Amino acid sequence: MNIDWLNFTPWSSLAGGALIGLAASLFVVFNGRIAGISGLIGSLLQRGSEGTSEKALFLLGLLVAPLVWGLFAVLPQIEFQNGWFGLIVAGVVVGIGTRYGSGCTSGHGVCGISRLSPRSMVATVCFMLSGFATVLALRHLLGSWS
Repeated sequence: MNIDWLNFTPWSSLAGGALIGLAASLFVVFNGRIAGISGLIGSLLQRGSEGTSEKALFLLGLLVAPLVWGLFAVLPQIEFQNGWFGLIVAGVVVGIGTRYGSGCTSGHGVCGISRLSPRSMVATVCFMLSGFATVLALRHLLGSWS
């Protein structure tokens, strides 16, 4: 394994992780809700859901934050190696997985593990193992991404 030292950014990565943790903590302290992104989006699509304004503002912040960051620094180039079709298929598969797993990586991985939830720990291990298996299959066994 080689590390690309020119693009290795541990301090900005650490700051980003700390900001994610802070945002998730503040969301649960002020709203009493877990900042699971798939759950927030799902509840916004349900009629009669409580707290729609703060959920919508939280999700809007996720979309606006990179735009604000772009005012102060150059954003990395976005590159889709498999095209739009692959991106859409991946999004649908992840969406189905979050419904079956009763949450996503932000809900289970960030918020659930910090609450020492056994269910979230198992879910996060399953997410990670599924990701490892997908990379192994697509990059190494099938050779579609070399």
